[in-house]
Amino acid sequence: MNPNISVVIPVYNSESILPKLITRLTKSLQGICSNYEILLINDGSQDESWDSIQKIIIENIQVRGVNLRRNYGQHNALLCGIRLAQYDVIITMDDDLQHPPEEIHKLVQKLNEGYDVVYGIPAKLVHSTWRNFSSRFTKRFLGKILGIEGIKYISAFRAFKKEIRTAFDQFDSPNVIIDALLRWGTEKFGTVEVNEQTRMVGHSNYDLFKLAKFTMLVLTGFSTIPLRFASLIGFFLTLFGIGILIYVMIKGLLDGDLPGFPFLASIISIFSGAQLFGLGIFGEYLARIFNRSMRVPTYIIGEIYNPSK
Repeated sequence: MNPNISVVIPVYNSESILPKLITRLTKSLQGICSNYEILLINDGSQDESWDSIQKIIIENIQVRGVNLRRNYGQHNALLCGIRLAQYDVIITMDDDLQHPPEEIHKLVQKLNEGYDVVYGIPAKLVHSTWRNFSSRFTKRFLGKILGIEGIKYISAFRAFKKEIRTAFDQFDSPNVIIDALLRWGTEKFGTVEVNEQTRMVGHSNYDLFKLAKFTMLVLTGFSTIPLRFASLIGFFLTLFGIGILIYVMIKGLLDGDLPGFPFLASIISIFSGAQLFGLGIFGEYLARIFNRSMRVPTYIIGEIYNPSK
């Protein structure tokens, strides 16, 4: 028997696509489960997305709408919806129909094989060659950093069991990575291929700068790898410095003179750069600690719209 399903969708500037998304999603869910709900989390949209959500809810009793006070970010909005979800299986997906609702049954079937989390990975990427390469590299890299074993690719199209969220019930940081939180609760990850589609409207909100920022958040917010890397650099540069000292002493004894200013300046530059690099990494970690100490909220709900209750 298929479990009941909660679908969580962060919404940002998608007023024109939401009606079609809900129509396809409703049709798909009716074919695979008896009870379902759709949570639309409006993440500070600048268009009329919230008005569109309210109109949809009036016509669909299975849809619930949440309006956040401002834009907190995709993962923060997802966390809000995940905490409000009622049913046994939670599906997360984007609001632009790149993740076809008709493919949800594949995630659910894979989940029934004994996994706790299943990612829907595209059988074929639909972007430019450079975008496809950077997307695959980044998502595989992040999966490796987060320690998600057995898969090489993470995706925003996910299915997971509701009980996994108990692992991060008390999480209250403004820096949220859903995949890292899921990793806290389980090691049973799986993937299934889905037919990803091109965006029907708009363009991706993730540019190169945001991808770099997201990667840095993963590295310094949920991993100690940069600290270990800085330690290794310090260790090898110490060995390098000892080697240089021995070289200078031997050259001074044999030739009667010491290397000149250019040699000395280059060595100072190397060590100064390494120190600044290490300080930068420590600064990133201190910034995360500072944000936690400030008790900045993960999100603030402005309104929950559900006139049927």
